Amino acid sequence: MSNINKISGNKLRGGKILFLCLILLFLILEFLLALTPPIARDALIHHLAIPKLWLIHGGFYETPWAEYSYYPMNLSLLYLIPLYFGNDIIPNFIHLAFGIGTGALLYDYLNKRCGQLAGLLGALLFISLPIILRTATTAYVDVGLVFFVTLSSLAFLYWRDAKYKNNGWLLISAAAMGLALGTKYSALPAWFFLTLAVVFIYSRDTGRQGKALQYGLLSFLVSLAVFSPWMMKNALLTGNPLFPLYKSVFGAGGASSLSFSSVVSSDVGWGVFRIRQILYGDSFWETLLIPLRFFLQGQDNTPRYFDGVLNPVLPFLVPFAFMNGKLKMEKLFFLTFAVFFILLAFFTDKHRIRYILPAVPLVIILTVVGLNNVFNWIMNQKRTWRSLGLTVFVFVLAGMVGFNAVYAKNYFMQIAPVDYVVNKESRDQFISRHVANYPAVQFINRHTPENSKILLILLAGRGYYLDRPYEENASFGMNIIHHLVSSSQEGEEAFRKYLRSLNCTHILIRQDLFHQFVQDHYSAEQLKKLYTCLSRTTTRIFRDPYCEVIQLQ
Repeated sequence: MSNINKISGNKLRGGKILFLCLILLFLILEFLLALTPPIARDALIHHLAIPKLWLIHGGFYETPWAEYSYYPMNLSLLYLIPLYFGNDIIPNFIHLAFGIGTGALLYDYLNKRCGQLAGLLGALLFISLPIILRTATTAYVDVGLVFFVTLSSLAFLYWRDAKYKNNGWLLISAAAMGLALGTKYSALPAWFFLTLAVVFIYSRDTGRQGKALQYGLLSFLVSLAVFSPWMMKNALLTGNPLFPLYKSVFGAGGASSLSFSSVVSSDVGWGVFRIRQILYGDSFWETLLIPLRFFLQGQDNTPRYFDGVLNPVLPFLVPFAFMNGKLKMEKLFFLTFAVFFILLAFFTDKHRIRYILPAVPLVIILTVVGLNNVFNWIMNQKRTWRSLGLTVFVFVLAGMVGFNAVYAKNYFMQIAPVDYVVNKESRDQFISRHVANYPAVQFINRHTPENSKILLILLAGRGYYLDRPYEENASFGMNIIHHLVSSSQEGEEAFRKYLRSLNCTHILIRQDLFHQFVQDHYSAEQLKKLYTCLSRTTTRIFRDPYCEVIQLQ
């Protein structure tokens, strides 16, 4: 790639054109996917749903039943603007812009270090990566987090390039990390790592330990200042600036949630090996290899296999980045940062590829640097070995891009956006294909009074498409079901009293899970009383194989 004296100018230009065409092709697919209405789980539960509730209530509206609504919401504030004007497609493009921006950051860095072809390859590998293609085209926040963490990391290195004289890069790095913190709590480990890196690398390069501590403190405080509005909001609402983290320290109420943040907040009660064995039957070695399995075994919508797909070749090319001593410190920085982040994600109770995404651009940088080293080594071999080496090199490169392309094709066919984009399929038809509770939601929006209040049960908070105020119990309604059963045993009047305490006019239930849940947990006699009380105190106004809507009398 950088050894252009041994490769013809025409071939070099051909490679650039090929990479540009592939980038353009993947971007076209992603634009088409982004042109569709929201159907992704977390968008319907959180990233669009909470801002829409604010709009329904005419301003900021606290939702204590939704613990995730206390997470930092920088990107959700951006999504709020188009939602205010009735557009929920633009948020997809806002998130996609962060993906394109991250690709541009990788291009800029690799172009400076290894040449333009390497820069284009880095951008291509990131833009086409399955987990990026899937998440960047929806109103999620993970790729926004990736952009800010990557910008923060590279700005720090550019500050070092300037011999620590241009402090603007350090301020950009710190501010970007603050924006990352305000996007998702998953940035907390990155903040910790980069603050220490500022101190350690500056001290190592200059020998000025006191100045290193000053710069580390400056970076920490700037990030904290940018992040602080979310901390102040949570402190005012819950007494805990990092709610729902650190409950044992701040004593804030609410049920503990098991997530990436559990490591930071020390809330994990069982060891990761025990949890994987209980949930999925994983052996000790299967669990131990999860950091590698993230890349090799990822599957969409499958928690056991990390709910996402990476490229399996990436980790095997990283060692080649260290074939020579060039950029030694930067390569060690990327490797240490990536390993630190991935291992921290490993020692949580939930293993999701989205939780390690900030490490992925760093892995891609090391991969491309490794490919660059291999290419230069091949070009220095004798002609026969060079031809064989180039054949293998092209085969590996084509396999990597081909893997991403096959995933893109399959995912594109699964979503099938073209009919909607060209107006052969209506918005309602498209959403109904992908969101199982949408027909019930449509019924509520069309056939209930505007002052109705909806209670969700066993729908995991998927309420974005409701145009009525709604709530869901923190237990997804399982506690409510328990109280419905227990109050029904006391008679109709006690049952009515409990229904009134729910402060709702309608209940939207995922009926298949509801009936399965009560059959698994209660006796036939208890269920007979429950259904008798329900028939006398409520009216079923909608039912399909997935959901039912009942109106309280």
